[in-house]
Amino acid sequence: MRNRDAIVYNLIRSSRKTISIQVTPDGNVTVRVPNRCSRATAEEYVNKNQEWIRKTKEELRQRAKEQKAFKAHLPEWTKEDYDRHRELARQVFQQSVDYYAQQMQVSYRRITIRDQKTRWGSCSMKGNLNFNWRLVLAPREVLDYVVVHELAHRREMNHSSRFWGLVAEVMPDYKWRREWLKENGDLLMSR
Repeated sequence: MRNRDAIVYNLIRSSRKTISIQVTPDGNVTVRVPNRCSRATAEEYVNKNQEWIRKTKEELRQRAKEQKAFKAHLPEWTKEDYDRHRELARQVFQQSVDYYAQQMQVSYRRITIRDQKTRWGSCSMKGNLNFNWRLVLAPREVLDYVVVHELAHRREMNHSSRFWGLVAEVMPDYKWRREWLKENGDLLMSR
């Protein structure tokens, strides 16, 4: 679908209550609207937000360019390099989880280090913790934030205000750590 100022977008209707716009790294724009929302209302919303859409597309394009340049300067890793970093991740996560689990007075069952392309960590209902080995390439404060985030799920299996309150109790400055991961996560994932 195309609006007057040539912003091309996909329109998706669902049982949601609000309108949202999503811009993906490849420049595609998706507008999600409630089932009863008219096409004209969606078009008007896109027009109102066209400056934000263009700015976001440009930021994502620039980030992809920087990531490509960053990747070009990365030395090739051998299997031994990957194995060494995964082993290091195993040790660092074990230390961090033990420390914060005690501080937060929560238990866990086991820690698994994974090679995932989309997730940093997860916590199962049974208390098993999974972490992405690439976090060992981030500042330690960021790795610790992911640990605290997943351990907080041992009390709250959601992202409610109570959940974020638990994270903030242990790590009052968690927001900058989370932001660092949002801004630099793609670079870590490129390894």
